[in-house]
Amino acid sequence: MIIEPSIKMASFQPSIFSDLKNYTEIKKREGVDLIDLSLGSPDLPPDEKIRNVLAKKSAAISSYGYTLGGTKRFHESVANYYNRRSGVKLNPETDIVQTMGSQEGLVHLPLAFCNLGDIVLTTNPAYVAYESGITLAGAVPYYMPLLEENGFLPDISIVPEDILKKAKLMIINLPGNPVPAMPNQAFFEQIIAVARRYHIAVLHDAAYSEFYFTGTKPFSFLSVPGAMDVGMEINSLSKSFSLAGARIAYIVGNPDMIAVLKQLKTNLDYGVFAPIQEAAATALDHAEEITSRLRAEFTARRDVLVNGLHEIGWSVSKPDGGMFLWAKIPYGTDDRAFVFDVIDRSGVVMIPGSTFGTGGIGYVRIALVQPVSVLEKAVHQLKKVIKQT
Repeated sequence: MIIEPSIKMASFQPSIFSDLKNYTEIKKREGVDLIDLSLGSPDLPPDEKIRNVLAKKSAAISSYGYTLGGTKRFHESVANYYNRRSGVKLNPETDIVQTMGSQEGLVHLPLAFCNLGDIVLTTNPAYVAYESGITLAGAVPYYMPLLEENGFLPDISIVPEDILKKAKLMIINLPGNPVPAMPNQAFFEQIIAVARRYHIAVLHDAAYSEFYFTGTKPFSFLSVPGAMDVGMEINSLSKSFSLAGARIAYIVGNPDMIAVLKQLKTNLDYGVFAPIQEAAATALDHAEEITSRLRAEFTARRDVLVNGLHEIGWSVSKPDGGMFLWAKIPYGTDDRAFVFDVIDRSGVVMIPGSTFGTGGIGYVRIALVQPVSVLEKAVHQLKKVIKQT
C-alpha cells in the first residue's frame, strides 16, 4: 500500500530537535558525558502541594469524566491570579478559555481568526509553534525582525501600511523564546495603538511572565490601558510551575475574541483531566510562594552561566527575564555547524538560532535547565572549545 502525505505536510518537516536527539543518542552510546541545555523543559519538580493535590484527585473515582470547557475552580483561580499578580480584572465566565498547553492554543489560534491568505504579523526569530499555526490556517506570515540595536523588540513603526491594512493577527512574546527580551509599557502602548487603528487582534505569549529578574511582579500586556480592547494573552503552567507534561494553559483577554476561541475549542476536545485542573488551580493560588523560589534559582543559574562564559572569552548578554540565553556564536558563521562541533568537542548541547528563523542565523539558544553545579561543569567543558578558537 502506498501512503502519500497531504501537500500541506510539506510544510511540517522534521525539526532540528529530532536531529539533535538522534545525534545525542549516538554520543551517549559512545560514552560522551552530555550536558543538555537545548530544550526549554523545566528540570525542577512541581511544588509538593501541587503534586499532593494531583495524586489525591487522581485517586478519586469521580475524577474521570469529561470536563468540557474547564472547571469553575480553574477559571476562578486564573482570574484571581491575574488580579493579584498583575492588577488585571478578568471575568471567569467570559474572559478565559482553557487550552491543552500553550502549544495547542498557539497552533489553533490562527484558525479562529484568519482566512486563507490573511496576514499574521510575527517575529523573526520566533517560537516555532507560531509558524505551524499560521501554516495550518493557510495564512501568510509577515516577519518583524528582532534586532540587537532595538533591544530585540519588534519595530512596528517600520511595517508597511499596506501590510497593516491586510493583517488580521499579531503574535508577540515577551520575555521571549528564543530571545529573552523584556517588555515595557511604552512598547505595548504602541502595539495597542496600531492594533486599534488597523483592527488587528493581538496575542501576547506570556509563557515566561514569572521569569523576571528585576521588578516585583509579572508585567502583563493586559495591564496596559486599551489592551483588553484589542487582544489576548496566553499563559501556561508548563514553565512557571513545572507542569510541562500535564499540558494545561489558558488564553485570557477580550471577551469577544475569547468567545470565538471557545466555539473552536468545542469542536476540538473535551477538556483537560480534572485532577490536572485542580493541581493547576493550586499552583496559581500559591503563585507568589512557588515562583519566588523559581526566580531565585534561575537568577543564580543565569549569573553563573553568563559570568562563566565571559571568563572563558564568550561575550553573552545577561537577560533580565526568561529561561534562556541568546548568544552570538563565538566563531564561524554557521550556527548549526557550531552546535554539532560543540557537542563533539565538549558534550554541551544547545539549539542553533536558525531553528527559529533567518533572524537567528549566527546565534544559539542556551536553556537554563540544569542546576548551578552542572552549569559550572558546562562552562568548564566549553572552555576547551572557546579557548582553542
